[in-house]
Amino acid sequence: MQPEEAMNQIDLSGQHAVVTGGAQGLGFAMAKRIVASGATVTLWDIDESLLASARETLGGAATTAVVDISDWEQVDAARRRTEEIAAPASLLVNSAGIAGAAAPLDTYDIAMWKKIIDINVNGTFYVNRALVPGMKERNYGRIVNIASVAGKEGNPNAAAYSASKAAVMGLTKSLGKELAGYDIAVNCITPATAQTRILEQLTPEFIEYMRSRIPRGRFLEVDEAASMVAWLLSKENSFTTAATFDLSGGRTTY
Repeated sequence: MQPEEAMNQIDLSGQHAVVTGGAQGLGFAMAKRIVASGATVTLWDIDESLLASARETLGGAATTAVVDISDWEQVDAARRRTEEIAAPASLLVNSAGIAGAAAPLDTYDIAMWKKIIDINVNGTFYVNRALVPGMKERNYGRIVNIASVAGKEGNPNAAAYSASKAAVMGLTKSLGKELAGYDIAVNCITPATAQTRILEQLTPEFIEYMRSRIPRGRFLEVDEAASMVAWLLSKENSFTTAATFDLSGGRTTY
């Protein structure tokens, strides 16, 4: 990854972003890039201690809200709090998600399946459902939903995660078409496995399997994902919507 001083300059000044899962991993890297591009940000995350640390790192450009995105009432309350303590969101990054356990479908734990769908699919729906009305009223918004290469290809022993990320892509395409008459862009990215804490949920064997599928021969770095997302959030992204952007290190070709 290029050093920070070599980053392309993206202008997000005057904008306010909500980043779910923003206290760590991909979400935090994206929040850092958003702030570096001139916007303010509110981090939504379920981990209060990590939120406090992330806010301290980002300084005065960041506010936080503790929220479980799988609970609609908490999501709607977080929207109201964000508007009270910061500003209405013109930018949205849906990064919160879980991988869940690796196991064959025919023995997969039912509760784990429901939890993955609740967070990755219903949570993404709830957050979009909460923030899109305001974007429509103001006729401006940029939304990036974080899917996965697993949603394109399907990973063995990860049917729940793969299905959930395929659903995120379908949701993105539908919403992008619904909002195409507004100055609102809705897109998603499909990253390969990134070097984040989500790997802690996986076995070493499964981690090595995932690495072996990437022609680049390594996992995605979080700043590389943040670079792509920064442009998707910019005013320059004025035409592309309802699209999926590959970030798989060569793994997928479609």
